[in-house]
Amino acid sequence: MENEITTSGEEIELYGDTFDTTDSIDVPQLLIDQIIGQEHAVEVVKKAASQRRHVMMIGSPGTGKSLLAKAMAELLPKEELQDILAYPNPEDNNNPKIRSVPAGKGREIVMAHKMEAQKKVQSRNMLMMILVFGIIIYSFYVGQLLWGIIAAIMILLLTRQFMPKEELMIPKLIVSNYQKEHAAFIDATGTHAGALLGDVRHDPFQSGGLETPAHDRVESGDIHKSNKGVLFIDEINTLSLESQQSLLTALQEKEYPITGQSERSSGALVKTEPVSCDFIMVAAGNLDAMEKMHPALRSRIKGYGYELFMRESMEDTPDNRKTLVRFVAQEVMRDGHIPPFDKSAVDEVIREAQRRAGRKGHLTLKLRDLGGLVRVAGDIAHSEGATIVTDKHVLAAKKMARSIEQQLADNYLERKKDYQLFKKMGGAVGRVNGLAVMGGDSGIVLPIMAEVTPAQSSSEGRVIATGMLKDIAKEAVQNVSAVIKNVTGKNVINHDIHIQFIGTYEGVEGDSASISIATAVISALEGIPIDQSVAMTGSLSVRGDVLPIGGVTYKIEAAAQAGIKKVIIPKSNEDDVLIEDAYKDQIEIVPVTSIIEVIEHSLVGPDKNRIVEKLQSLANFKLNLDLPDVVPV
Repeated sequence: MENEITTSGEEIELYGDTFDTTDSIDVPQLLIDQIIGQEHAVEVVKKAASQRRHVMMIGSPGTGKSLLAKAMAELLPKEELQDILAYPNPEDNNNPKIRSVPAGKGREIVMAHKMEAQKKVQSRNMLMMILVFGIIIYSFYVGQLLWGIIAAIMILLLTRQFMPKEELMIPKLIVSNYQKEHAAFIDATGTHAGALLGDVRHDPFQSGGLETPAHDRVESGDIHKSNKGVLFIDEINTLSLESQQSLLTALQEKEYPITGQSERSSGALVKTEPVSCDFIMVAAGNLDAMEKMHPALRSRIKGYGYELFMRESMEDTPDNRKTLVRFVAQEVMRDGHIPPFDKSAVDEVIREAQRRAGRKGHLTLKLRDLGGLVRVAGDIAHSEGATIVTDKHVLAAKKMARSIEQQLADNYLERKKDYQLFKKMGGAVGRVNGLAVMGGDSGIVLPIMAEVTPAQSSSEGRVIATGMLKDIAKEAVQNVSAVIKNVTGKNVINHDIHIQFIGTYEGVEGDSASISIATAVISALEGIPIDQSVAMTGSLSVRGDVLPIGGVTYKIEAAAQAGIKKVIIPKSNEDDVLIEDAYKDQIEIVPVTSIIEVIEHSLVGPDKNRIVEKLQSLANFKLNLDLPDVVPV
């Protein structure tokens, strides 16, 4: 195979003449140089690291937020790292003292205290042994051996009880950066308050000389372990408001005392001196994270740092394809258990990146999912004993590594076939095969039925939609009702229009079924059958224009799997179609721009031309209609 990839008639060289397998691709040493497609984010992170600014990253999962945070930790200077020690406080046992020392010194200090305590214990034990043997020998000479042994035992017991215990004075190393090559990177995602802010262990023995000293029960939190480093919190909105408020205090003061987080624990009485927590916070989440995030915490990040939106795709250019080649090489290197990829395998990964972008001329940046495909393909090759991963392994991985939604969609299609919930041949009035997407990467056939009945209300007719419609879907039905009024030329005010989405137990959202609804209702009003070998997807304006939708590739593949022969899609989505080669000969794709073309390609029977002519005559008519309410049932 030549060293190039062909897509849509375009040939683009990939990686020069040096690319035989991914083993020959140089992988950068620093994580920041391994980031793919997020150039703006990389630039911001470099500035934030040099100036110690906080960063909030918002975007879809798998776009590189945690990798950027790890890369930020690598950029921070190592010489600033510190160890933190907790010391007993003779004046107040419940208020341990805190001391910060350069990295590596904490371990030396603890070892020195242990050796000193050990020497004191050995000296004391030696003196006690001399005293005990002296008493026993003396009692033997005076003929009172039994009383001498009893006296020796009593002395040993009293000494153990009342003599100072040197090991209790040894400081505890609560944060250690011994031999750390980089500043700490702490992932505090989903942690509870004690793990995040520090805690004090409960001591059930608080009397009788058996208690553990307070300083020895102190446990540092993630905010302290990330001192001089990076604290990464994904899905920050899942933290409780109390934890977010404490986090804000730690950000402002750059120190935070450790206390017991449970009120019923003896640790609740303990509170240390303030502990250093001069960290850089990288908060991450989806768009909804900003709504539930503490406003003061977000304001702190915004005022003293940067906010980033992570890109989900990048332009499909030769340079960006080269970065994807490097991405595959990086994934192979990180895994360490899979063979290298050859050109054909990398080409197939790039084609999948095009498909998953869902946008013409773009490559996906949801690289965690794409990396999963790389690893599955490598596992398949490894199980076969292959030394190189080829395109056949990647194609096999696509079938094996299907998402839960894809597996559900396949079962959904099989069930609908078994119970004939959708048809794929003949004609039917008011029944159309719509298309929808499950989980963002799998399509399903969505049967829609329409029926027109006399109005139940004496004032006006209604549009009644069933099938667990959500807000956008309801608005789509409302827009379609305006088009229907204009197209049919009938006074529908005396009729109720019933629209049913069949088998939509999970609910319907989005407006991509608009042309399907319009076609079903027009068919029901005019009594003209719809070709059941046709499926369709597309949004619809109130003027009758067919507008673009998402997930067109997955919808077309679902139609082909279901046995549909023709699929109608918006003209503006034509370049987004990147279906698998196996489906190309199974289905005809018809791009359209208006409801007139949809009707032309979907209705059948002798009355079809009549409605098409009516549509064409009304094509330039300006709508000014009162839209009926959509009544969900």
